Amino acid sequence: MRKLNEQEIKDKLKDLEGWQHQENAIQTKFEFENFKETFSIMTRIAFEAEALNHHPDWSNVYNELSISLSTHDAGGVTEKDIHLAQIIEAIIDTE
Repeated sequence: MRKLNEQEIKDKLKDLEGWQHQENAIQTKFEFENFKETFSIMTRIAFEAEALNHHPDWSNVYNELSISLSTHDAGGVTEKDIHLAQIIEAIIDTE
């Protein structure tokens, strides 16, 4: 998979509110009502990530979820990362 250039990433992030390109990845943070809701969302994302065989770097502290997406084999952000970010946004929007 081809690594996207800076302009391609910038253009694609226009449709992903709250996502930023930094440290060779696209990143965002979410805040939920409580730990249970956060963990539930993480579980839903995990199933989608596993189906795509593309897994996020993420961390969770109580009701906060930080996500970083990068395609390590390509050395940066690819369409796989954009696609997973879109899926994550769809999951968040349904809550």
